[in-house]
Amino acid sequence: MTTLVRWTPFAHFSGLHRAMDVLEHYAPIQTWRNPEAAELTFPVDLSETADKVTVKAVLPGVNAEDVDITVSEDVLTIQGEKKHEETTEDENFYRKEIRYGAFSRSIPLPTRVNYEQADADFEDGILTIRLPKAEGVKPTSIKVQPKKELVVTGRNAGSNS
Repeated sequence: MTTLVRWTPFAHFSGLHRAMDVLEHYAPIQTWRNPEAAELTFPVDLSETADKVTVKAVLPGVNAEDVDITVSEDVLTIQGEKKHEETTEDENFYRKEIRYGAFSRSIPLPTRVNYEQADADFEDGILTIRLPKAEGVKPTSIKVQPKKELVVTGRNAGSNS
């Protein structure tokens, strides 16, 4: 007698999604497709308090007017351009490691934000973006009241007449 065994051809790929997420944390996928893009990515810090989400991005050599910030749904996108410095024809380079050109990075936000009240500043190559949390997601406290005992007063209180 022949035994049939259910074949699931994609069973071996079930953990692949999780592995890709871990890998993406250490090296964004865009750098795999284009190794030069790794040079144009920039580090960010993403933090959260009870009232706001803060994103800090390190953008050395970039001017504030060359940076665009957009928020769509729950994703913050920072993009811009690091402009090339002028060089002369008679200048010979022994090393050319500084990258110039367009850059872009999209950062998923941990919660909904009120982007209309967001603000940003740029100082010493550090871009700081503050995004207040949307009202519905801010933590609120509910005070617990002790249960009060019912006190009966009057002429018939306590009598079994």
